[in-house]
Amino acid sequence: MARAMEVVGDRWSILILREAYYGVKRFDEFEYYIGIAPNILSARLKKFVDAGIMTRMPLPEHGGRYEYVLTEKGRDFFPAYLALKKWGDEWLAEPAGPQVVFRERAAGRAIEYPELRTSGGKPLRLEDVEIVAGAGAVPFNRKRFGGDAGDLAAGPKAPVSRRKRK
Repeated sequence: MARAMEVVGDRWSILILREAYYGVKRFDEFEYYIGIAPNILSARLKKFVDAGIMTRMPLPEHGGRYEYVLTEKGRDFFPAYLALKKWGDEWLAEPAGPQVVFRERAAGRAIEYPELRTSGGKPLRLEDVEIVAGAGAVPFNRKRFGGDAGDLAAGPKAPVSRRKRK
């Protein structure tokens, strides 16, 4: 979690991702829609490019200018962004409701956020969750949480990542 927050865990980074999910790609558009200082924007975009969340593509019509395009890694963060947005809409939005709603393009209906459920089909509560050390846990966390995810009878030996680490 700490590694993820290092990359996306500040206000400016989340706002840049929000705008990227809205379709913004150009530096001046990010600057305009967010109201962010150019030096801060430049630093955050560089961090996203270095982290593989965005790629910097030259604009053919403007020599020396670029657009910032979400990579698969950046697009893969979208469900996490939606979960954070859902929480904000439920707990922090104005009484009239959220300012922006996502809807499914094909059906034209608001996106429905799936509820997390236990294997028995009940709504998942914090009390239903057991924390165990994962396959990549450092000794401190193996001692702290005991066992590892491979000890679970119904689960795989180790989490399988479909993404290649860079």
